[in-house]
Amino acid sequence: MASVAFEKATRKYPKMDHPAVDVLDLEIADGQFMVLVGPSGCGKSTTLRMLAGLEDVDTGTIRIGEQDVTHIPPKERDIAMVFQNYALYPHMTTADNMGFALKIAKVRKDEVRRRVAEASGILDLGEYLGRKPKSLSGGQRQRVAMGRAIVREPRVFLMDEPLSNLDAKLRVQTRTQIAALQRRLGTTTVYVTHDQVEALTMGDRVAAMKDGVLQQVGTPKEVFERPANAFVAGFIGSPAMNLFRLPLTADGIDLGGLRLPLPRLLQRAAHDEGSAEIVLGIRPERFTILSKDDLETPGLELVVDAVEDTGAVVCLHTTAKVGQEATPIIVRTPGRQTCGKGEQLRVTVRPDDIHLFSAKTQLRLDTGERSA
Repeated sequence: MASVAFEKATRKYPKMDHPAVDVLDLEIADGQFMVLVGPSGCGKSTTLRMLAGLEDVDTGTIRIGEQDVTHIPPKERDIAMVFQNYALYPHMTTADNMGFALKIAKVRKDEVRRRVAEASGILDLGEYLGRKPKSLSGGQRQRVAMGRAIVREPRVFLMDEPLSNLDAKLRVQTRTQIAALQRRLGTTTVYVTHDQVEALTMGDRVAAMKDGVLQQVGTPKEVFERPANAFVAGFIGSPAMNLFRLPLTADGIDLGGLRLPLPRLLQRAAHDEGSAEIVLGIRPERFTILSKDDLETPGLELVVDAVEDTGAVVCLHTTAKVGQEATPIIVRTPGRQTCGKGEQLRVTVRPDDIHLFSAKTQLRLDTGERSA
């Protein structure tokens, strides 16, 4: 096992107007499960391929443990990679696929058998060792690909969206297995995904990227509860955080008639930037639906456009008049709801359940006293 460090690592492809990965500084501790997350084209897969040695590093340094691996061949980096495409040899059995890399490395046959047997036990593949890929399900093939990586006993596992070819139910099951497996093996793991639910449920730490630039690194809880900027706020979480660009009033902000007071320190911070606006963020689950009989509590009036009822939770896709514009807003509530399309609702939110970001820099504004 080993730690991993990117030190101002940059990769720029010809004819691109900005680097695919731009001056990346990122440290991954020994034995840690790090998830790189972001939208398509954000540079997360390029980062992984740079670590694997499959992409050149134009400037900067990459270290595995104490070793500078920036310019050494992939085979000398002691890493194992699991791809989105399982890349199994169709003419080989499960056992042969898992042990093939060891065979090429001229590892003794008895040692190969030992490692394959151990990995198959960990992955519950014992009864499939004699089968070929065509007779395996997608989840079983993915476990074989995992086994092929495990038997090599590398210092670092690299996983590039390994669950994207699986159906929804199997994705949930397999991501739990991968997280449990990583904890059992204790091998440093770098995992790439565009699915922020995977990022929040699997990783010890999460690194959010956008346009090749690292936006925030932290535990899943830190990234969810205290997003560093408006991009992270809007990307992390399902459904995404509602974001509103609003003018500052004398004592705070006005969200469609729902007045939210702001601490003077935050107002001063916004004014110091020379901006008369602020970006307000509210997570869908933080809204409270007011009773129809409650006419005294100030609230934001919504019209329900669509209802997503999954049984455990309900997502209401609504529209509200904010300023002069009709603004889409998502409200999430626990349990089953009786409201339907076209109904009108009133909602409120506690002042300490909001997030505030600079309208100029998009960075979080905080007094240090706020809770998510």
